[in-house]
Amino acid sequence: MSTLLRGVRVLDFGRYIAGPFCATLLADLGADVIRIEKPAGGEDRYTVPVSADGEGAYHIQIGRNKRGMTLDPRAPEGREIVRRLVKTADVVVANLPYPALEKLSLDYDALCAVRPDIILTTGSAFGSTGPYATRGGFDTVAQAMSGAMHLSGVPGAPAKSFAPYCDFGAAALSAFGTLAALMHRRETGEGQVVEGTLLGAALAFNNAALMEEAVLALGREGSGTRGQYNAPTDSFRTRDGWVTVQIVGDGLFRRWATLVGEEAWLDDPRFSTDQARGDHGEAISDRMAAWCAGRTNAEAVSALVEAGVPCGELLTPRQLLENDHVRAAGMFQYTAYPGVKKSAPVAEHPVRYSKTPVGAFSRAPTLGEHTQEILREIGLGDEDYRRLRAKGVV
Repeated sequence: MSTLLRGVRVLDFGRYIAGPFCATLLADLGADVIRIEKPAGGEDRYTVPVSADGEGAYHIQIGRNKRGMTLDPRAPEGREIVRRLVKTADVVVANLPYPALEKLSLDYDALCAVRPDIILTTGSAFGSTGPYATRGGFDTVAQAMSGAMHLSGVPGAPAKSFAPYCDFGAAALSAFGTLAALMHRRETGEGQVVEGTLLGAALAFNNAALMEEAVLALGREGSGTRGQYNAPTDSFRTRDGWVTVQIVGDGLFRRWATLVGEEAWLDDPRFSTDQARGDHGEAISDRMAAWCAGRTNAEAVSALVEAGVPCGELLTPRQLLENDHVRAAGMFQYTAYPGVKKSAPVAEHPVRYSKTPVGAFSRAPTLGEHTQEILREIGLGDEDYRRLRAKGVV
């Protein structure tokens, strides 16, 4: 395991993806992350169930490299345990609405009363200011409101990304912010609040389209997988599958046009710039579709790669798991989990470090697996554990 954050303790009160995955990234870097769930388990533990007990793929992914305990922070004795834990912690991650943070004594003022230099990393759908501050929301809501869903579909049929990129984007940005806050604390001794939002992440990812609309008021409509800022950028059916191509820049367009036999297009004013090609993308996609239609996937990809044109197969999940590059590059760690028939492919930490590699994952904890161990660390004995467990506090 990486030692970049060795000595940093994180309390993970997060829910679903954005909070817990933020803590996961810190755990990958060597932080001691304690995942704190309700005695019956957090909601994200049971999302996309894959085990005999209904535990889910998200938990296996996001729970890695953490220790797990159960706790009811609403109970008086639970509040005391939270207080003791906070005294030992550097960071608290809790993507809960602000009223819920206050109710659980996880708001910044309450945490600072216990540990003045604490960092609170929190998040929500819309943030702590503005008229939507009290609203809840999930990834799909942020996708819809950001304009991306409108532009990803076709007129009259908006489309969402199947992968929850707003959740994972907010998590990654929150982890980035937490590292910045730790650097600030190292220099000044001050803690602070780090706030991420799903909508904020979505807007960052779709910002160029929003700026274009603000400045030019083009009123773009969605075009499916066909891009609108360059071309060919689209997915194309072959004789036995699909390939996708994205051409950006004059040099790549020259290679593509030469490959498909359209050298005359290099002097065509309709195709003189990336944006001009995007504006006429339907015609370019039609030509590429015709070129792909007579070839197999392997033939199309081989020719495109040889010509230096960026391309890739459009893969099903099963095909991706069997892909030669994915296997050779070690992009998953196959991790066993109790009750799951096969080792599960947990995606590698998304950044690689030449001096401080992340190393092998430890599996996600079973429900409450480390509760007794963690209680011992804060001065509670085995009899306390049994009593608290009998009362439903842990």
